Amino acid sequence: MVGVALIGAGRMGLFHGETVSRRLKGVRLVAVADPIKGAAGALGAERWYADPANVFADSDVDAVVIAAPARLHAGLAVAAAQAGKHVFCEKPMATSLEDADRVIDAARAAGVVLQTGFNRRFATDWVAARAMIDAGQVGTPRLLRSITRDPGGFDPARVAPGTIFLETLIHDFDTLRFLNPGAEATQVFVAADALVEPDWRDRGLLDTAVVTVRFDNGAIGTAEACFEASYGYDVRGEVLGSGGMVTMGDGRRTGMTFSGPAGRMVETVRGDQELFADAYTAELAAFVEAIRRSGPPLVTGEDARAALAIALAAVESARTGTAVEVRK
Repeated sequence: MVGVALIGAGRMGLFHGETVSRRLKGVRLVAVADPIKGAAGALGAERWYADPANVFADSDVDAVVIAAPARLHAGLAVAAAQAGKHVFCEKPMATSLEDADRVIDAARAAGVVLQTGFNRRFATDWVAARAMIDAGQVGTPRLLRSITRDPGGFDPARVAPGTIFLETLIHDFDTLRFLNPGAEATQVFVAADALVEPDWRDRGLLDTAVVTVRFDNGAIGTAEACFEASYGYDVRGEVLGSGGMVTMGDGRRTGMTFSGPAGRMVETVRGDQELFADAYTAELAAFVEAIRRSGPPLVTGEDARAALAIALAAVESARTGTAVEVRK
């Protein structure tokens, strides 16, 4: 049995906690560290800690799942690694490249698995697309596209400047890298605005953005995000290559359509945990498997750093209105 502790029991943390407790075999949820005690009992954890430091000192804990606020990720990940705990960290792994390097170095020095929560790499459509790319059926990637449109309902007062790049589009930046294997981003250019909540523009909130990403193999990618799509949660991808095109995602809840007097209608997905439930489970299953085989995870700390480098360049491009080189 692999003993796991959850750090942070918010919306995403609760889902991860349920996965560890109820969806994975050979895993037990030893502890939950969160200011609110009730989450531990609701998830069936063996114990609750208010302070994550108690998790790092718990000998029954082999690995941690970090789902605390993004600003805390790097510090928690370093502390966990130094305590000899394997680390699964929600994105972003860090908010600066220097902190990302600290996390990677700490995990390497401790010999622990370090994986970041880029769930699309585990989603059926995206896995199938990558397999076709690896097999050469798409040919050489030329144009890539990744889209994230949230269903809305967010509180602008709780959205920090840069969130659209560091916490939303960072998924798309990783997806572009995943679908363009072996290539790295060199330059980004951003067009972004506050179109959902225009009254918050002067306070630095950007809720709609398109990012153009140039890669060192010549491919051009676009990553697009908006915090409000009235029809639901919409995540898609596309790769046009020299040998063909592959597309991913259509946002439908099922394959059912209804045709009536108003025309043809489909039910659309309303949230990420509905669309990516299987992928969220698969990424934690892959993390546990990497621990068991003492091998590298399918998503590495270096992958997380590379996506963060694109995100930080995007923040700078949005600020300056110019193209920005991606830091190595």
